[in-house]
Amino acid sequence: MDQVFIKDLLVRGIIGINDWERVTIQDILINIVLFVDLRRAGETDDIADCVNYRTVSKKVQAHTENAKRLTVEALAADIARLCLEDPHVQKVRVRVEKPAAVRFSQSVGVEIERSRET
Repeated sequence: MDQVFIKDLLVRGIIGINDWERVTIQDILINIVLFVDLRRAGETDDIADCVNYRTVSKKVQAHTENAKRLTVEALAADIARLCLEDPHVQKVRVRVEKPAAVRFSQSVGVEIERSRET
């Protein structure tokens, strides 16, 4: 299956379980791989036959800025659901990271895959 990707989308929002995390806006790094069939889009060169990654990025950014989730797991699940709303998307891989959340690490996070079948 073909892939459309959004790499290193940096969004700021409330995420975490600690008291300070509930009031302090943090960086959240998001990577998305959308699994789609791009044959028709390649033939027609028509945006209607494509996944509009700008639209997906804006939806994900708006949701992340306002969701105020406790866990990266819940946020990743939210993002996967948003991506699967696009009828072209058959499967999605979402990686959500909190940079510098753990001392001496570059980031921590989760990566999930969801599809229309599950």
